[in-house]
Amino acid sequence: MTMMGFRSIAGCCALVVLSGVLAVAQEPVTPETAPVPPLLLNAKTVFLSNAGADSGLFPHPFSGDPDRAYNQFYADVSSWGRYQLVATPAEADLVFELQLSAPNGPSNADKQKGASDPLPMFRLVIYDRPTHYVLWALTESVAPAAKQKTHDHNFDEALASLVLDAGRLTKSLPSSMH
Repeated sequence: MTMMGFRSIAGCCALVVLSGVLAVAQEPVTPETAPVPPLLLNAKTVFLSNAGADSGLFPHPFSGDPDRAYNQFYADVSSWGRYQLVATPAEADLVFELQLSAPNGPSNADKQKGASDPLPMFRLVIYDRPTHYVLWALTESVAPAAKQKTHDHNFDEALASLVLDAGRLTKSLPSSMH
């Protein structure tokens, strides 16, 4: 083998090795799961705060009144049996603040696609009551619909998903639901 042939083979081998190193370096790194603040798991008392609902959501597209989400959320969190629900923030370790907002969607006029209607979403912010720092926030969008019955169903589904997410986060659900 000539020196030129040897250099060609060595160069090819170097490229193959370098390509393999670059491929490994480009693989996405899966970060470790960040810890949940211990206060979420150790708190004993919670105050549920109703941050309200944006105007124009009741009685259409959703039936009921602006307190509908809060009342359902209160009943669901109470059913966990995990926290003592207290009457004032001063008595609480945590504050769960629930809000239903409806940022405007795209300005497309095709209502069959729900494009010009508001895009409602639930937002749950969990605060450390003594410091007022946000410990965690969860958001769940309400799927668009054309009929009142479907709007109400989607409302209930989104709120149930938010409750499930909060329950998993705080380890408040039965172990079969985690």
